[in-house]
Parts: sequence; structure tokens; C-alpha cells
Amino acid sequence: MHTLPHGGLALSSLDEQLLLPGAKGLPLREPLRQGAIGVQGWNVLRGDTSYPVAVLKESSLRHNLAWMRDFCERHGVTLAPHGKTTMSPQLFGAQLANGAWGITLATAIQVQVAHRFGVRRVLLANQLVARSDIEAVLALLHGDPDFECIVLADSQAGVARLAQAVAAHRLARPLLVLVELGLAGKRAGCRTPQEAMEVARAIAAADGLALAGFEGYEGLLVSDDRAADLRQVDDFLAGLVDLVRGADGEGLFATPEILVSAGGSSYFDLVARGFQGVDGLSRPLRPILRSGCYLTSDHGMYRRHIDELNVREGLQEGLRPALEVWSMVQSRPEPTLAILTMGKRDASYDADLPIPLYTARPDGAADGDTAPAALPPGCTIFKMNDQHAYLRLPDGDPLCEGLAVGDLVGCGISHPCTTFDKWPLLLAVDDAYTVRYALNTFF
Repeated sequence: MHTLPHGGLALSSLDEQLLLPGAKGLPLREPLRQGAIGVQGWNVLRGDTSYPVAVLKESSLRHNLAWMRDFCERHGVTLAPHGKTTMSPQLFGAQLANGAWGITLATAIQVQVAHRFGVRRVLLANQLVARSDIEAVLALLHGDPDFECIVLADSQAGVARLAQAVAAHRLARPLLVLVELGLAGKRAGCRTPQEAMEVARAIAAADGLALAGFEGYEGLLVSDDRAADLRQVDDFLAGLVDLVRGADGEGLFATPEILVSAGGSSYFDLVARGFQGVDGLSRPLRPILRSGCYLTSDHGMYRRHIDELNVREGLQEGLRPALEVWSMVQSRPEPTLAILTMGKRDASYDADLPIPLYTARPDGAADGDTAPAALPPGCTIFKMNDQHAYLRLPDGDPLCEGLAVGDLVGCGISHPCTTFDKWPLLLAVDDAYTVRYALNTFF
């Protein structure tokens, strides 16, 4: 049984379900109740699981949960973490238990999953346009009046589609809508403040809809000129605040508080500062961060961003990488090349290839030596196929002779979102890599 706090979610059905042989990463030969995984005594470094296997270090998860809770309290901001990162109800529960105000999601299907397990407030940070998807969300709101789902719009056409659907459903209260501010040449969102205000006025005038605030995503501002990136982020956040003031001045808000939301996993400190000290409004302002990857961080892209954040915040320790993928050496065809039993079906490759970290020899674990050894500098994964990874070893290093078929290699990843979606089930491990419980995903 999992030991993370559950945040009031209905998770018992996950522990009670039977896992069948063929469950990815598990060494099953007969059905096993998921809640019994922790009493099997499996250890990843001892060769007890199937490989590849995706693991989450529980100590790092707990550290990151507490770290972000303290960060939000210190800066006076609200957290609605982006659940699309993990799509794991157990991790949603842990985030809610550690102060999250709600869960951010990206699709109507994800909203249905969250509601099924008991999440009570969702921010749908994407345009809701398909008739069937709009009706699916409205059906949840109609059938469960205490459930709250806040949606986005970035056009008058989008507002009209929402208003038309709401008119056909009798909801207990208006559908809450945020106007999305975008960036030129990037993804969704109004391109100018003038467009954003026109959409806000359309929402305020539509029967069954209520303007709740403004939203944007600053995480797309990444280039080789980091100083320029930070200036653009600050300017973008200032634009959101200006929109809030403008809409409030026109009396467009119909909610007890005004929502303003941004904050991916790269610049959330700048977002927290950018939304501070906004006074003179007609009602309280709730600044909402949507960072999702903070929970596991990574060993690549986000680790670099968090290192920069730590410098800006003057912190000695920030978020810890929690997610690793372990695989086995299946071939040593050349002195400086090892082929691993993982590939694009198992680890992210959209924002850097996996980062080789450790090696371990399962045969040596029988003698009690289960500690992984750090791989030397110069070890790189330079290519992946569907189910093969190419590990380059530094020429002349003893590892060229010592790494053997059957040895384990543990890799960090870059961009957690596109690793989680490859695993219906991940294993939570302690610092000795003993398996404690499983975490499910629903993609």
C-alpha cells in the first residue's frame, strides 16, 4: 500500500486491483494485488524487477512536496500543479495534501479521470472546443454541483461555443472562464491586450459564463539569451496584471475573487514575484502557479532551470530529481559501446536524451553490495531506437572492459511529462532501491 498522503482522494480501488503478468516493469508470473507489491521484497539493484523499469525515489518526492509547499507559503501564492505531468491519482493526492488548491489539467478526458478519484477543483489550462468534450465537462458540473472546473478562452468564437453549450445545460452556477494571453508565434492565447479585453467582455456578457480572471504560460520563453528571456517573462507577467486591472476597472468580474495564473516549472519564482503587491482591486486577487514538473524535477532541462532559480532565490538546496529509468546491458558489440534494454518507448527524448548516472551488478547484490556506482564523466546516451539505447563509454576508461552484459544502468531523464506517459505503473523506491509501492498513471 502506498504511504504518501492521499489528500482525501478515493485511491483504495488502485491498491485492490489485480496486476497481471505482462505489467510493464514487473516480474509477474501470476496475478498480484497491487497493494501487496511492497511486501514482495523486490529490489531494483538486485535484479528483482523486469527491465526497463521506471522508479520514483520516495525521499525526493517528499522533499519536493514540502519544498514547494514552503515556497508557496513564503511567496503568498496558490499552487494548482499541472497534473498532465504525471496523470497519477496517488501523486495528485500527495500534492493536495501538501497545500495544492486544485489540479491543473489539459483535456476533458483528464478532467474525468481526476473527478473519478475525487479531485474537487480543476483548472483546465487549454481551450475546450469539441462539442463532446464541452458536454463531458458540463455533465460533471451538472451531476456534481460541488465540483469546480475553470476553463479557458482566447477568442470570441471560443466563448460562443462555451455559451451555446452552457445554454443547453442547467448548471447550479455559471461556468468560470479565464482569458488566455499568448505569445506571438507560440501556441494558443490572445496575441494582444486588446484582443484579450474583447474576449473578457464577451465572457462577461454571455449568459451562463463568468469571467474569473486571466491566464498565460511564460515557459515558452526559452532561448540562448537567458537575460533577455527573464526580461520577457517579467514583461509578460506585467501584461497579465495590466489585464486584471483593466477588466476590474470595467467591472467585468463576477466572482468573489480574481484569479491570475501562470507559472510552468522553469520560472515560477518570477511568476510569484510578478503577482505580488497587486493592490487597489475591487476584490481579492488569487495568484495561481501551475508548475507540475517540480514534483519529480529531472536530471536535464528542469534541473538546469532550477539551478538558475536557486541562484535567484539565494537557496542552497532546491528540488531533487526523483525519476529514474533503469535498464540492463544487453549487448557489448564494441569496446566503447553498450546497448541497453530501453528506448523511446520507455524514456523521454524530446528535450535531451536520458542521462546515464549509475551502474550496478545484480550478481554482486547477493553479497549484500547493492549500492550503485556512479558512471564516469564522458558516458553518454547518443541515440535511441524504440527499445534500444546506445551508451557511449569514454575511450580508455576501465568501464570499457568492466561493463558486462547483465549489468544495470540507471538513467536520469529530461522532461518528466514524456516519460510518465510511457508507464502505466511506476515503482516508488527507498534510497536503497527497495520497492515500496506502485503509482498508477492514466494517459
